[in-house]
Amino acid sequence: MESQKKYPRSFSFEFFPPKTEEGIARLRATWQQLAQLKPRFFSVTYGAGGSTRDRTLNAVLDIRDSGCDAAPHISCVGSSLDDISATLELYKANGLRHIVALRGDLPSGTASSGELRYANELVEFIRRTTGDHFHIEVACYPEFHPQARSVNDDLQAFKRKVEAGADGAITQYFFNADAYFRFIDDCEALGISVPIVPGIMPINNFFQMARFSDMCGAEIPRWLRMKMQSYGDDTASIRSFGLDIVTELCDRLLSQGAPGLHFYTMNQAGPASTIWQRLGL
Repeated sequence: MESQKKYPRSFSFEFFPPKTEEGIARLRATWQQLAQLKPRFFSVTYGAGGSTRDRTLNAVLDIRDSGCDAAPHISCVGSSLDDISATLELYKANGLRHIVALRGDLPSGTASSGELRYANELVEFIRRTTGDHFHIEVACYPEFHPQARSVNDDLQAFKRKVEAGADGAITQYFFNADAYFRFIDDCEALGISVPIVPGIMPINNFFQMARFSDMCGAEIPRWLRMKMQSYGDDTASIRSFGLDIVTELCDRLLSQGAPGLHFYTMNQAGPASTIWQRLGL
C-alpha cells in the first residue's frame, strides 16, 4: 500500500444522467446535498455508444456551474474516431478538464465495436489529440474484469491504460477489502503507482445490487448474500446492515492507506451521506 499512502485523500460521487425533467430535479437535489460534503469531484456516466452524451454533458455542466468539479465519462466501444473527437471537443469547449475514460459496452443491436476496442487505446487517443488538457481517470478491477482471460492479462490491461497516460484509477466496487489490498500489491509489483481509489457501492436495494453484481463480476461474499437473503422483504434491516458493512469496509480501506473513496450513488444522497458521517470525514 506504500504507493497509495503518498496521495492526498480524494472523495467523489458518481451519478447517471436522468431521462426526465423529474429525474433532473431529483439529481440536482442529490448533488446539492452531497456538495455540502466538499468532495473532490462528481462524475456522470456515459451510455453505451455515446447514447447519453448530451444528457451527460447537461448534468455535468449543471454541477460545474455551481462551483463543483465535475467529470463526464467517455467510452469508445461502438463509437467512431470522429464521434470521440467531437465529444472531446465538446468537453473542451465547455471548459471541462477532468474525464473518466472507459471502454464501455456495445449498444444493443450494434454489430461494430467501433475503431477503438480497448480503454488504453482511448486514453492514447485522448493524449494524442488533446495533450495534457484532461486529467484522465480509468477503471480497474480488484476482483478482475469478468471478461479477462487471466489475472495477469487483466493486470497487464490496466498497466497499458496507465502507460497510455491515465492519471489515476477508480475501481469496480467490491466488498472484500483484501481483494483491493492484494490488487495494490500486484500493481506495485508491475511498477504501477498512480492513485487507485476504491469504488464503493452502498447497499440500499440488495436484490437489485445482487443482479448487477452478477453481471459486472463484483463478488458478494456468501456469508453476506445469505445474511441479506435472511431479511427477506425487511428493507429497513437490509439497509441498516448494509450501512454497517459498507462503513466498516470504508474504514478499513482508509485506515490502511487507500487514497480516498468513490461512491456509486445510484443518484441517491442518503446512503453515501450516512456512511460519510459515520466515518467522520
